Amino acid sequence: MQIKQHLHTTILVSNLAKSQYFYEAILGLVPIERVLKYPGVWYQIGDFQLHLILDESVKNKLHNPEKWGRNPHLALGVVNLNQAKSELELIGLPFVMSDSSRAALFLQDPDGNILELTQA
Repeated sequence: MQIKQHLHTTILVSNLAKSQYFYEAILGLVPIERVLKYPGVWYQIGDFQLHLILDESVKNKLHNPEKWGRNPHLALGVVNLNQAKSELELIGLPFVMSDSSRAALFLQDPDGNILELTQA
């Protein structure tokens, strides 16, 4: 077997409208067309897709609340991490900086899914 490409990652969300606001208004992602009948939304990020699928029973929790980066998470590259940090501070969205020497921070979506923003 030879893996050639990462195609998509799926995240379960309990409230699609809340999640769309987070991923679109806060992170700036743009939804793409999807033809599936179950509730969800897809986003294209470079050659990769992020799929949000509605599951009203989802209950995410931090396995390691002290180190957000040591939990399952999705890492996204940003053009300017300082700008992203300022935008998150402006709207009061909590985040933690990476404990490593990397330029990265971790934040949670409305369902507690962890996202890493890294200087790309």
